[in-house]
Amino acid sequence: MSLSIATGLALVRTRASENQSLAVLITIGSGSDPQVSVVNACVITHPLTGGEVVAFVGRVGAKLANLRAAPRATLVFQAGWEWVAVRGPVELSGPEDELSGIGPEAQRQLMRAIYVEAGGSHPNLDEYDQVMLTEKRFAVLVAPERIWSNPSGSEHKEPGETS
Repeated sequence: MSLSIATGLALVRTRASENQSLAVLITIGSGSDPQVSVVNACVITHPLTGGEVVAFVGRVGAKLANLRAAPRATLVFQAGWEWVAVRGPVELSGPEDELSGIGPEAQRQLMRAIYVEAGGSHPNLDEYDQVMLTEKRFAVLVAPERIWSNPSGSEHKEPGETS
């Protein structure tokens, strides 16, 4: 069932909070094959536009290559049998994918904001910042274009099980 962006993002927040902010990320790889991975994702305010986006921090690898080649993604947040999916275009912000208007300090703050909002905690955030730089990590901002979910109450029941 399709949801409005506002309703959908509220549901994303709920599902993320119910499952440690884990989401399945789907990107398109070479040959139009889907590439799937699991990320910690959250809803944050876009640092330039002020609109709400779904965001995660990525590592250099297949995800980054796919997002550079085809800058679109789908994220699915799930808790129990309830789920919500978000699809849209992406913006990358990192050492090799500079987002116009985001300087080094704003990039550091963006990475921290995503990390904390997605449930991360670190005893030394300065050390966290350095690791993000050293590993060339990047922020992925997904602008929600479409959000959909299964109907509430459609959880799976085993044969013969009653509610």
